[in-house]
Amino acid sequence: MQKAHRKPPLDEAAVLKELQIRLVTRKEESRWNRLVRKRHYLKNADLVGEQLRYVVTDAKGRWLALIGWSAPALHLKARDQSIEWSGQQREGRLHLLAQNSRLVILVDRHQLPNLASRALSLCLDRLSDDWQKKYRHPIVMVESFVDRQLFEGTAYKASGWEKLGYSSGFKRVSQDFYQRHDRPKELWVKALQPRAWQWLRAKQLPDTLARYEKAAPPPCEVETQRMRSLFERFDDLEEWRQPIGKRHRLPTVVSIIALACLAGVGQGYRAISRFSKRLTKWQRRELKCWIHPDTGISQAPSEAVFQRVLLKVSRKQIEQIAIEWQNDLLGEAPATDAVVIDGKEVCAGDIMLVNAMAQPSQRLLGVESVDSKTNEIPTARTLIGRLDLQGKMVQLDGMHTQHQTVHQILYEKGGDYSLILRDNQPTLLKSAQTLLPEGVPPSGGEDHLSRRTQGIPGDRYQDD
Repeated sequence: MQKAHRKPPLDEAAVLKELQIRLVTRKEESRWNRLVRKRHYLKNADLVGEQLRYVVTDAKGRWLALIGWSAPALHLKARDQSIEWSGQQREGRLHLLAQNSRLVILVDRHQLPNLASRALSLCLDRLSDDWQKKYRHPIVMVESFVDRQLFEGTAYKASGWEKLGYSSGFKRVSQDFYQRHDRPKELWVKALQPRAWQWLRAKQLPDTLARYEKAAPPPCEVETQRMRSLFERFDDLEEWRQPIGKRHRLPTVVSIIALACLAGVGQGYRAISRFSKRLTKWQRRELKCWIHPDTGISQAPSEAVFQRVLLKVSRKQIEQIAIEWQNDLLGEAPATDAVVIDGKEVCAGDIMLVNAMAQPSQRLLGVESVDSKTNEIPTARTLIGRLDLQGKMVQLDGMHTQHQTVHQILYEKGGDYSLILRDNQPTLLKSAQTLLPEGVPPSGGEDHLSRRTQGIPGDRYQDD
């Protein structure tokens, strides 16, 4: 005979009726994280991507429960098959979902047996509005995972969630990275709008949601013949990988990376991996992708392959090949172009690069990586040292307003320069503010070599 559920006494019912839920303040976030690490079975309070943290209190403000929301899983077979959306729709609409990553009850569950389901319901009543205020888009569906070795998912069932299936046994540890844990969890979802399922799979979102849809990453539009030329150039790269276990040739992997950059898919190993999976079978054949012996189908490299290659490939060789290919296709940069030197941080691998670009033609002139023991200033000088700057205007930001850099451009490379004065050069800045009227143009001409610092007269430059 099934055991009857215990009915909470009147005082417990009153507590549940008076429950209050609110977002955690910035000052309270450390306390929230500490309690989650202590009380949650994962012993981890990290949330990935867009995220919100809530606290559930009684009428006196006592903390009773904690709820954390984060970005949804990128790939969930059970969810994606149930929604029936295409890969392109998923990429453009996935941010309309959120994941309940943490649910922690701080009081004895036997004292308040319905606290978890009541707290979830209160949170879902305001979740989309809160998300809209912080991230400028609503939420129409939520998901969560239940470890059935530890829990039954009763709170989700009681608050109207639907069980879909199981995960594949991976956990998300950062915005763009997963680790296998070999412990599949039960997937539960709940639509926050009655027609959410139909909307997400629809050919076109309703007007109220259409403006929040993200543009799909562009497909590869480079002609296959042009791919081959790029592939052949990358065939000159030095191969350092061991032949055992190697499937994809180095020119294949690097060519796909280059094509992904040209298509504007963004930075990151996962973005490149997604792009590679959208290549047609003819494009994969032209790029000589590895052919699976059982199916005879060309396979795109995995995300791990792109990561390993990007971390080890010679940047100097890549630069030389890319510039030669660019110049053959587009021609060299016009002689009237300025040279803009600037540092950029690459998302993949925490790498800092200093780039030289011709403007306005946007031709690449050179790239230099910043060593971890130094910074952009000496790296820019190394790059300047191997560029042809004769008669060119070189533009740099305020970090590079340095006498040694100016001397190198002006007297060693025969160029001119345009620099920004900031607080890192207080004497020069004060001189400019004192001696020059506003709007004075930069100096120029062969008879003004000592006046090449923008806004600084030559005699002051020599003194300083």
